[in-house]
Amino acid sequence: MNTPLPDVPEVRVVGLPHLTAGFDLVERLALPMHLKVHGPLKPVDGERLAQLADDIALNGRGGAGFPFGRKLRAVASAAIRRGIRPVVVVNASEGEPACRKDTVLVCRAPHLVLDGALLAAEALGARTLVVAVTRDSTEASVRAALAERGLADKRSSPLRARVVRTPERMVSGEASAVIRAVDGGPALPPGRRERAAESGVGGAPTLLSNAETYAQLAVAARLGPRRFCNTGEPTEPGTVLLTLSGAVARPMVVEVPTGVPLRYVLQLAGAPSLPQGVLTGGYHGSWLNSVAAHDAAVSRASLSALGGALGAGAILPIGTETCALGEALRVANWLAAETAGQCGPCRLGLPAAAGGLADVLNGGGPAALEALREVTGAVKGRGACKHPDGSARFLASTLAAFTDDLAAHVLAGGCGRPTLGVLPLPSPGYQEEGVPSGEKVLVDWTLCEGHGLCADIVPELIRLGPDGYPLVADATVPMHLRGRAQRAVRRCPALALRIEQAPAALPQIPRKALGSGRS
Repeated sequence: MNTPLPDVPEVRVVGLPHLTAGFDLVERLALPMHLKVHGPLKPVDGERLAQLADDIALNGRGGAGFPFGRKLRAVASAAIRRGIRPVVVVNASEGEPACRKDTVLVCRAPHLVLDGALLAAEALGARTLVVAVTRDSTEASVRAALAERGLADKRSSPLRARVVRTPERMVSGEASAVIRAVDGGPALPPGRRERAAESGVGGAPTLLSNAETYAQLAVAARLGPRRFCNTGEPTEPGTVLLTLSGAVARPMVVEVPTGVPLRYVLQLAGAPSLPQGVLTGGYHGSWLNSVAAHDAAVSRASLSALGGALGAGAILPIGTETCALGEALRVANWLAAETAGQCGPCRLGLPAAAGGLADVLNGGGPAALEALREVTGAVKGRGACKHPDGSARFLASTLAAFTDDLAAHVLAGGCGRPTLGVLPLPSPGYQEEGVPSGEKVLVDWTLCEGHGLCADIVPELIRLGPDGYPLVADATVPMHLRGRAQRAVRRCPALALRIEQAPAALPQIPRKALGSGRS
């Protein structure tokens, strides 16, 4: 059971709507309706805009949570120092299967997002605005909104505005990957960390923020800091957008004031009354057990204090009927396949970590668990982007949150529950440049002689077990590894490898079931 989220899911609101105002009137707020609902917006100079962001404690809503006011000042300072006009980028790239809040905003309230971006562009004196999107629906909505405002990518325009399409990948939404895509390169992190505020699009100082962040800025500019801060927690005022999926009756995006109990939001979506766990912050986030989920409120501080994370606003409960570690393994395999392939911790570490979790589930015992902990720890803090760190956080949180399940698998051979696949992942075989190919490497254990050449050629997908036989990651082959995977197949002396377009249900017979002797 792998039910992908709808492109634009149901939208609900708790309390008075800010970002979702007018959603009860029309499906999409075109410019005339947008102005009727929200009213006109006056320009704000740079320091006043930065102070407004400080007054409402506006942090980035894309996951990193960086203070917007500080980022705005850094871009302005770099632009003045270098004598270069800055660039404003709206990051509406949503490549995580569990996130739809930015898609909802861009599809249904595109002018609110553009309001915030244009406020920032005017305050900074920027003459270039770029909106990065991942889906057909978001691209069409942004293009229509720019046309409604008379904005275009023309040299004669006082503000050149354009849309850039990025692949629907986890790593393609990372800030440096978006900037690289805007500059015409691949939508992948560049392998080195750079500050966009200093050198971003075309080498110019660049203000890059998430779509919801700009929409929140537009709401605050209209309401003013006092009225804006009347909603939500005093230290984290306003509302947040959450995407609820997993074991829920109604997947949805919901706007809630900060401070609302998480259990109330879960009930709204029809989650189990006593979930086995709740994944907070998406697939780079952290699990809460059922007790912590009951006590948590929707805020960065509350979730963090209990071991969770607000992150990109994805909330995913799972029920007691599914194997929590099996669900985590599905995600770990997907995260491993999403690697940019540019650094060892990502290219080698994530497949090894996914394989380690598979070993634990397949009866590897305490030794397999210790090996998994070691490889997860080795990944942290060493990647060229945040993907390895986020993936390691997810795995470490899984081991910490489901200790009873872990003990059952390590000490008793399993928990007795099937893996139902309640956490949303892309459908098998989905294809796009730079994403998993939908193919899998398979081993014919009746032929394999344990030569080990395959692990030398494509170590991201194949590693050798303690007995010298290959352990193959249960992930689809990423497009950037497809050539090497095919080379491993061709060079196998025993002709034991093959690549097939494998649906999720295609099984591999464990080598142990066929005996351990070499043929």
